[in-house]
Amino acid sequence: MKITTKGRYALRVMIDLAIHDRGKYIPLRDISARQGITVKYLEQIIPSLSRAGYLRSSRGNSGGYRLTRRPTEYTAGEILRTMEGNLAPVACLEDDENQCPRCGDCATLSFWEGLDEVIRQYVDSVTLQDLVDHLSSNENQT
Repeated sequence: MKITTKGRYALRVMIDLAIHDRGKYIPLRDISARQGITVKYLEQIIPSLSRAGYLRSSRGNSGGYRLTRRPTEYTAGEILRTMEGNLAPVACLEDDENQCPRCGDCATLSFWEGLDEVIRQYVDSVTLQDLVDHLSSNENQT
């Protein structure tokens, strides 16, 4: 499993929106400038986050984007799965029921299942607020 640029940038966008939430919509160009991500690339990421119900948008001069929930209510896992799909480390674990014809005889299946569980538990235990707090604590140390 390798997280793509879209997945990494989606987390950065969500963190940026959480940090700069002042009750107003945040223009894409502001996020772009702060994050060093082109507006054009952000325009490829934002629709997926909006379709998932994570963002509210507004058009016009004071338009932009806002989170639909509090940062404590998002997990890194749900954001990454929105952009990446299943985070399983091997293809045979991507479906609800293992479709691999060797799954009954696979010597490594339990290892992959354990790794998948660890990944899911970790990404689902980290909230957007945790990431914001971690960033803030790092900034305060410098």
